[in-house]
Amino acid sequence: MTRWKLTIEYHGGDFSGWQRQSHCLSVQQVIEDAIFKFSGETVTLHVCGRTDTGVHARANVAHVDIAKETTADIVRDAVNFHAKPHRVVLVDVEAVPDTFHARFDAQSRSYVYRIINRRAPLALLPDQAWHVYRPLDVAAMQRAADTLIGHHDFSTFRAHNCQANSPMRTMDVLNITHEGEEVRLYTRARSFLYHQVRNMVGTLVMVGNGQWTYEQFVDAFQACDRRAGGPTAPPQGLIFWEVIYPQNNPQMK
Repeated sequence: MTRWKLTIEYHGGDFSGWQRQSHCLSVQQVIEDAIFKFSGETVTLHVCGRTDTGVHARANVAHVDIAKETTADIVRDAVNFHAKPHRVVLVDVEAVPDTFHARFDAQSRSYVYRIINRRAPLALLPDQAWHVYRPLDVAAMQRAADTLIGHHDFSTFRAHNCQANSPMRTMDVLNITHEGEEVRLYTRARSFLYHQVRNMVGTLVMVGNGQWTYEQFVDAFQACDRRAGGPTAPPQGLIFWEVIYPQNNPQMK
């Protein structure tokens, strides 16, 4: 029995999210079914971070135990072959000790949220970014974002059906950049609450487009109440970007 660490890229628009469900297609189902087709084994993937319907991944990480004697290259190529035509691929496969756990060993997780800020609608990226047509003041957004760095109660950005035991989280990085028409938000923390990133983005956009002042943003955050926050940004702009394990060096890509 070998434990394999899988680095996974996928287009979230094709799936009902990461987690296997009985009524619709998930990323987990596609990969587990592909493993069965080449190994004959019914396996269970353990993922670092589950994503919702429409949310993409550049480098999500899962682990799986496979009894069949094989190599990392064969696992990667066989899964990618059997996963067709779905837009999910194993970018990298690595044999790891059987003590490795994709979720519990992760030191931090990072996400990128993409916004295309222009008046004209999107022809090329409608399912890979949020189209915001009102001009955004990125400096104002960054000033508000800076107040979120550190250990705080993030209830204002926590979905009502979040199952986490506590709203307390530590935000390590929250950077907003602007290049041409694209505004990109990069955030990193050990863990996130359900819909936390999308709720932060939706509220920061209200600051950027002038609907809210900096002071209103701070008041909403300090209210520790989801009803005080802004809207939830749509899923298609969100990308699960990277997982940091003890041997990795976190950096903005």
